[in-house]
Amino acid sequence: MGVEGCTKCIKYLLFVFNFIFWLAGGIILGVALWLRHDSQTTNILYLQLGDKQAPNTFYVGIYILIAVGAVMMFVGFLGCYGAIQESQCLLGTFFTCLVILFACEVAAGIWGFVNKDQIAKDVKQFYDQALQQALMGESDSNNAKAVVKTFHETLDCCGSDIVTATFTPVWRDDLCRKDALKTFFENANCHKKIDELFSGKLYLIGIAAVVVAVIMIFEMILSMVLCCGIRNSSVY
Repeated sequence: MGVEGCTKCIKYLLFVFNFIFWLAGGIILGVALWLRHDSQTTNILYLQLGDKQAPNTFYVGIYILIAVGAVMMFVGFLGCYGAIQESQCLLGTFFTCLVILFACEVAAGIWGFVNKDQIAKDVKQFYDQALQQALMGESDSNNAKAVVKTFHETLDCCGSDIVTATFTPVWRDDLCRKDALKTFFENANCHKKIDELFSGKLYLIGIAAVVVAVIMIFEMILSMVLCCGIRNSSVY
């Protein structure tokens, strides 16, 4: 009786954790879709300068998040059903999926940590090339002006560093907003704004990943204990 009561307690506890896991998957999927269609990142990362496309490293991470969120919702449902049915087969499949998902999350976390600075760096280089072409009036200057103005309007910035952020609005008001004095005091250069844009979004992704990882560890432990409890109950 004691073993059976403990098994039931673990069963319902695992069901609750799996329901939370299912909700977390839905939240991650929703956040990933929001990041994918966010006006700031969409406006910037869909730009094209001549034959060169804006860096899409950020979107690679977003697509990974979308896939992870969808799989989490499926695995969470599988765990809830397996716990209620007390099925060793379903719980074993659930545990295997959790291990694979956890390994993928660790791999994605390592990839994101390695590329977190590269994402902003690539976007800043793309902006600098467009700004240089726009200022020098090169062959692709018309397209470069459109790219630069999109950066300036989306991020409310101007220039790639303190010098250009201060003086570009004064002599190139066709590229920057006309309130040059306000830009001077705010020092709203685009490099700084790009760093803020991507670091803020990666911060949200990191928090979600840590929360999910903790839930997954608890679920793996509970699923193993429940399988052992079911096996012992069938023996007795």
